[in-house]
Amino acid sequence: MSSTIATEGSSSQTTPQGVDPDSYNKDPAGFLRQRRGRYGERVAMVALVGSAGLSVLVTIGIFFALLVPSLEFLREISIREFLTGDRWAPTFADASFGVLPLVTGTMWTTVIGLLIAIPFGLGAAIYLAEYAPERVRRFLKPVLEVLAGIPSVVYGYFALYFVAPTVLNDLLSVEVGTFSVLAAGLVLGIMIIPTVASLSEDAMSAVPQSLRQASFALGANRMRTTLRVVFPAAVSGITASIVLAASRAVGETMIVALAAGTQAQVVSSPTEPGQTMTGFIAQTATGESSPGSLTYNTLFAVGLLLFVVTLLMNVVAGSIVRRIREVY
Repeated sequence: MSSTIATEGSSSQTTPQGVDPDSYNKDPAGFLRQRRGRYGERVAMVALVGSAGLSVLVTIGIFFALLVPSLEFLREISIREFLTGDRWAPTFADASFGVLPLVTGTMWTTVIGLLIAIPFGLGAAIYLAEYAPERVRRFLKPVLEVLAGIPSVVYGYFALYFVAPTVLNDLLSVEVGTFSVLAAGLVLGIMIIPTVASLSEDAMSAVPQSLRQASFALGANRMRTTLRVVFPAAVSGITASIVLAASRAVGETMIVALAAGTQAQVVSSPTEPGQTMTGFIAQTATGESSPGSLTYNTLFAVGLLLFVVTLLMNVVAGSIVRRIREVY
């Protein structure tokens, strides 16, 4: 439907239904362009909301895909035995389902990896953001990020055939066997250095230049400005980078599966071999266990525990970041 507006001394104009005739008659072409722009904004908004909603739905779907078989597992094995038992032997005749050995192996490799990644990653970020000339920065940052693109299976063999026998045994005289959580953790730390370095460098580069200039004007040198002004201002982004690196370390599979070993035991020393949660999943998920069996459901129980641990890490870190976040 349309309406016809006629004025004295002028020809009649047809306006779309629901449109203010005065606004339309003043500039019809501009009005139509503005209306098309609004349609484009609505389409973009729907696409963005759909993308965000899809990520939430996928997360919920993963959770329920892990939850249903895990509940089947917990109907036969008590949750207390699962979480506090110190013997993990789900495929043996005298089966035992205490997940504590897998948890200790995971924690050892994660902590060792973070002890390597945090100082080296933050050191690289500080240099790139505050000290490196632009030409050097353009060269070093892509080279650093190449480490993130190396397949984790390559890192695993690097730990197995070079770090353990050559670096630890020969160069550092640390007695380790073929498999150890120490070798796995060291290489895991190398792998997540780019995560800490790149995100921390972005956070530090986003700090307003006026804060640096104010610090210099008060007589502070570059190092003091970096540590007392830039670093605290970027601490929320730095914390987020460490949490992301920790989550990646907890969920890493191939490095720990190849270098840490497959011996599920409560690890009391980093020179010992051990099995992680992801290592167990990689070892067991070979199609030999029949769906619905107790051994098959252990995969989902361990996967759900890994999911919950990672989720709790992110929730706690998010709460910390919101408290210390600085907005400029």
